[in-house]
Amino acid sequence: FVGEGSQMSADSLARIRSVMDSKRLSVPAQPKHPAGGDVRFEDVSFTYEGAEAPAVDHVSFSVPAGSTPALVGPSGGGKSTCASLIPRFWDVSSGRVLVGGVDVRDMDPHELMGQVAFVFQTNQLFRQTLADNVRASKPGATDDEVRAALSAAQCDDIVAKLPQGMLGAGGAYLSGGEVQRVSLARAILKDAPIVVLDEATAFADPENEALIQRAFSKLAAGRTVIMIAHRLSTVVGAD
Repeated sequence: FVGEGSQMSADSLARIRSVMDSKRLSVPAQPKHPAGGDVRFEDVSFTYEGAEAPAVDHVSFSVPAGSTPALVGPSGGGKSTCASLIPRFWDVSSGRVLVGGVDVRDMDPHELMGQVAFVFQTNQLFRQTLADNVRASKPGATDDEVRAALSAAQCDDIVAKLPQGMLGAGGAYLSGGEVQRVSLARAILKDAPIVVLDEATAFADPENEALIQRAFSKLAAGRTVIMIAHRLSTVVGAD
């Protein structure tokens, strides 16, 4: 037991050290401000540290504001990497990613993060109330705003089965599809002009997938939504 605990501790410290040693992203001295919710990739390439081949290789595409394109393809094809380059989780190796006509490297990081909301295939919920978990995307939101976001994300049944509103760590009392719907409520509450849905129905059963699809229609209204999926049923409504 001591040896196992020691190994787990060493692995945890190594992960923490890798984060602390990560290179800081540059912050522009005179940030530019985006105009609109369009997204454009111009000859973008990106290679992960230590990788021999690029994850994204000279990719160009344009997403008009208010549209809902889908990125589909095999695992390892670069879909999630493209999505992660939009909010500048990493800087491109070459080329440019533009949001609202501005290179993301020329924007204030806080303003850029305010422009984009995310729903990943794995989402972290906290050991807090359901309302507080949703409010994580907009801390100043009122109770009415939170309730409206939960309803739009088809979470009324979740609200009903949690009368005290408390969630276990990681959403322990919810199924994978229910966790996704709570994450969609977060994205709806944030009200960002650009939304990235990365395999948002990956762990959903057919019933939950149907509810998530309804929530997608609420989320997409007036926004740029980039959908990444393996299930073609997820993207049948895409542009």
